Amino acid sequence: MPRAQAVIERTLGQILDETVAAWPGRDAVVYVDRNFRLTWSEFSDLVDDVAMGLMAMGVQKGEKVGLWANNVPYWVVLMFATAKIGAVLLTVNTHYRKAEIEYLLKQSDCENLVIIDGYRDTDYVSTLYDLAPELKTQERGHLSCERFPCLKRVIFLGAEKHRGMYSMSEVQSLAVMTTHEEYEARQKTLSPFDVVNMQYTSGTTGFPKGVQLTHNNIGNDGYWIGEHQGFTEKNRLCLPVPLFHCFGCVLGVMAAITHGTALILLENFDPLIAMTSIEEEKCTAIYGVPTMFISILEHKLFKKFDFSSLRTGIMAGSPCPIEFMKRAMNDMYMREITICYGLTEASPVMTQTRKGDSLRQMTETVGRAMPEIEVIILDPDTYKEAPRGVVGEICCRGYNVMKGYYKNPEATAKAIDMDGWLHSGDLGTMDDEGYVTITGRLKDMIIRGGENVYPREIEEFLYRMDGILDVQVVGVPSRKFGEEVGAFIILKPDVALEPDDVKDFCRGQIARYKIPKYIAFVDSFPMTASGKIQKFKLREIAAQMFPEAMQEPPKA
Repeated sequence: MPRAQAVIERTLGQILDETVAAWPGRDAVVYVDRNFRLTWSEFSDLVDDVAMGLMAMGVQKGEKVGLWANNVPYWVVLMFATAKIGAVLLTVNTHYRKAEIEYLLKQSDCENLVIIDGYRDTDYVSTLYDLAPELKTQERGHLSCERFPCLKRVIFLGAEKHRGMYSMSEVQSLAVMTTHEEYEARQKTLSPFDVVNMQYTSGTTGFPKGVQLTHNNIGNDGYWIGEHQGFTEKNRLCLPVPLFHCFGCVLGVMAAITHGTALILLENFDPLIAMTSIEEEKCTAIYGVPTMFISILEHKLFKKFDFSSLRTGIMAGSPCPIEFMKRAMNDMYMREITICYGLTEASPVMTQTRKGDSLRQMTETVGRAMPEIEVIILDPDTYKEAPRGVVGEICCRGYNVMKGYYKNPEATAKAIDMDGWLHSGDLGTMDDEGYVTITGRLKDMIIRGGENVYPREIEEFLYRMDGILDVQVVGVPSRKFGEEVGAFIILKPDVALEPDDVKDFCRGQIARYKIPKYIAFVDSFPMTASGKIQKFKLREIAAQMFPEAMQEPPKA
């Protein structure tokens, strides 16, 4: 999709059609662990069948189609089939349980739901029958549900038959009931500024809200994400991150489809399948959160695989340890690896490093503003732009800003100010060249006795200590200082350390008030399904683990 540096207005369907016309016979979607391989032409035909089948079932423009599934082959098909008929793809977190899916279906007014049988220890089918028992007794397509008055249809992605649910093969067989003229007429009613995707915020900061994203939002953001990695139709992207999250469906799918890049998908992340996919399909890029790269780099079979085809990719989702960035660049040949930064409300990327950036820029910053997007650092107290190098809240403005939270104008007004700036809630600095460095979240910042402590700074320092694999720094409630510094540490295999060892490493190297007073060695961190570390949960755990911090301080 070659174009000049400007925002081009396209629907997702138009973007796909352009790619299919340019490279019909090239690989589009591949899974190496099964016999599944589609060219762009074959993928497009499948999208049209499903789209026309959904129309025949009665799915209207503007209706939500919830997709509660991991990265199964039909996921990307449904992303474009819904887009082509003006429906809104509602991506559902695969880790959701009964209360969470109930909340989402109610709050979103979801009319259609597509599910798999389950994920890990959650049975989706049983969960849905518990919540909507009417499914077992009412005619398909005419559901009248007391708990979910908007829900009309349920589709099951699998070979089994379930009462009240359509199968995907039935959806496709219904395509003949929609004429091509009706299908084309529907597409002509669509605007690039229509909502096409709705995602519920992952919960790192509290209660989920439905983020409404348009064709224009994710089409343009995806294009520039791919452009900054040098994607072309000759590239092959290994994509093991969840598609329900922006990392998968925008940074991955949209970056690939706007450039004709083949998608080598994993249904679930597995380091062995990821390494096999890279070697067998000669992938030129791979995405992952830091924990995924760590599990690949530390895998006992790592040295047996050929990574020489790799060139680029993205490490994002949570702060990236510099040590592992360097190992990905050297040991996995990803010399042009990029870092992206943003949030779902920003579609999601507002800054990215580029090919040709210096090692410092690639490892110590999250890049600079995307084309046609303004990024500034605002002083949280004055709401004026902070000087270069001074910490403030990272904000952006441009084509990427969400349309708003679904049915939540109050939260939308808090997120997007009167001047159109989207407030990220993250703290950072910007240098003279426009490169942004993250220092922490506005709520993550630790204030110890009036001193501001930025967790990221301490984390990066502790990564230098032998034996530490990963670390997260949070505030521990303190009666004396307001907050003390706490550190949760994952050790490398067969390493034993004591809290005093960590403190001794810090002494004389960082200011005394920055040295963690409370240290816990753990096996893992609480995470969202998309790989983001939930620092708010770590803060809750810290308060429970170290109650002594809140005890009355001794009198002088």
